[in-house]
Amino acid sequence: MTPKERVLCSLDWREPDRVPIQTYLTPEVKTMLEAHFAGKDILECLGVDFRSVAPGYRGKIRESHDGITYDMWGAGYRKVEHGQAGTYDEAVVLPLADLKTMDDVENYPWPTSDDFDFSGLAEQCNRYGDYAICFGDAGMPDIVNGVSRGRGMEQVLMDIALRDEVGLAVIDKRVDFYYEYARRGLEAAGGKIDILCLGEDCGNQNGRMVSPRDFDEIFRPRLGKFYDLAHEFGAKAMMHSCGDTHDIMPTFIDMGLDILDAMQPEPAGMNPETIRAACRGKLAFCGLISTQQTLPYGTVEDCRAEARHRLDVIAKGGGYIFSPAHCIQPDTPLENILAIYQEALKAVSASA
Repeated sequence: MTPKERVLCSLDWREPDRVPIQTYLTPEVKTMLEAHFAGKDILECLGVDFRSVAPGYRGKIRESHDGITYDMWGAGYRKVEHGQAGTYDEAVVLPLADLKTMDDVENYPWPTSDDFDFSGLAEQCNRYGDYAICFGDAGMPDIVNGVSRGRGMEQVLMDIALRDEVGLAVIDKRVDFYYEYARRGLEAAGGKIDILCLGEDCGNQNGRMVSPRDFDEIFRPRLGKFYDLAHEFGAKAMMHSCGDTHDIMPTFIDMGLDILDAMQPEPAGMNPETIRAACRGKLAFCGLISTQQTLPYGTVEDCRAEARHRLDVIAKGGGYIFSPAHCIQPDTPLENILAIYQEALKAVSASA
């Protein structure tokens, strides 16, 4: 099977020749793997069956200064070192927090899809024709995390809880932008995109992030239209969500979500066998290899055992993409990373 055939076979709830493989890496781990594989393509070496395409950006971004870089939303970031946890760009300039009135919202310089050049997407898809083609990422629309980087997490959650007119208008500016961005990307690719990748953290370590009412009133209509858009263009809808989402999975299924991504096995409600039994044939999973415990702190044999369980139990009957539950963190030993992919691929050698 080609990688594309393998992925689509599994998402059709049939068993392919081997489990589809995905990976998520922090920059530090990517650098470590590049050194280990001595310049070879990391995705090829790990057997990854997916490739991503994206338009070129041609809009304006505020120039960096004093160690602060800016994104297209106007938020400013500074690199912060977290020791073994790695280095991350943390938001330190929050311009959306200054929006107090509806006039402020309307007058803000929001990005538009015209800031992107979609003309090369079809050619990118052709280049990766044998692979499952992904468009988008976990930041689309990413209502809470995405808006909080320009407005502050506490403020965004208060906006949602209080149904604040200005706060919801800010949220809709982001949602509407990404909906048009996604539509134009899918249209430009001419049916060659297999998976529309989305993101919204709907859970935390202890359960769902917001109440059922908040989800139904705020998140469901805004996320659901992206799932419908993917299906309109013949693609699968795949959404990243951290945390314990077992309580929301029936709602995701009802909304038409095809794949729930970055599945964390550590929270109490996320036992892999339990959630798989509840969702089998209805909602595919990507993830379930622990990046909080097994990969960073387990032995090589622990990693192999967890990988084998996912392959022998969870992957049976299709509907599963073998992947770490999140970006592999910098404190993860190289041999543990190689071990899980050796089990999945049976072709990645530690001496490669």
